[in-house]
Amino acid sequence: MSLRRTGGSLLAMAVFAVPVLAGCGGSDEPEESAADLLARAKTVLDDASSAHFVLDSEGAPESGTLLVGGEGDIARPASFAGTLKVLALGATLDLEVVSVDGTVYAQLPFTSGFSVVDPAQFGFGDPGALLDEQTGISQLLAEADSAELGEERRVGGEVVREVTAELPGALVEQILTSEDPSRPVRARFSIATETGELRRAELTGPFFAAEDDATYTLELSDFGADVEITAPPTG
Repeated sequence: MSLRRTGGSLLAMAVFAVPVLAGCGGSDEPEESAADLLARAKTVLDDASSAHFVLDSEGAPESGTLLVGGEGDIARPASFAGTLKVLALGATLDLEVVSVDGTVYAQLPFTSGFSVVDPAQFGFGDPGALLDEQTGISQLLAEADSAELGEERRVGGEVVREVTAELPGALVEQILTSEDPSRPVRARFSIATETGELRRAELTGPFFAAEDDATYTLELSDFGADVEITAPPTG
């Protein structure tokens, strides 16, 4: 499972505009292929016990019930804690959400505590499943087609390599959403070359309308941080 209908504010990534000079110092080692880099990033993500994510979108409509943003921590085997931004009745709501072992809790507007909810009614799936190696984020890396290496860039003190690819629309529908799963989704991944950690995934496709493209951006950080998530009291 996964988030559906996503978006929000992201961590600042302006330093992505700084390219890394290629060939400095020279090297006899062969360049890692796009496919190999994606495979390494999947392995690293599948081995991570936890990660912090920030999710954003562009091109979301102004009506409907949609997940338009979010930030929080995901941890194995199946838990999440954070804030999800939901568009409902023309307004954006910040929902405090906790997911533990398939049960999703939310603090609804004008309430003082958490309730068990069906996340589908808010336009998303179980965020606790995002690290599931069979159905979560890493499947985007595993199923990428026509992968090509892009530029190297420096984010802070870390070098990342871009990989562009196409993703099956049906897969993206399962992990995010799609109004036309027969159409492929364009992807641009940014992967830390030293650690193999996926830092950013920018996806463009028919997320909100079959005839129009929109963009979702997911940023990951703090792989393996000490995260403890427990079910909140309800009532």
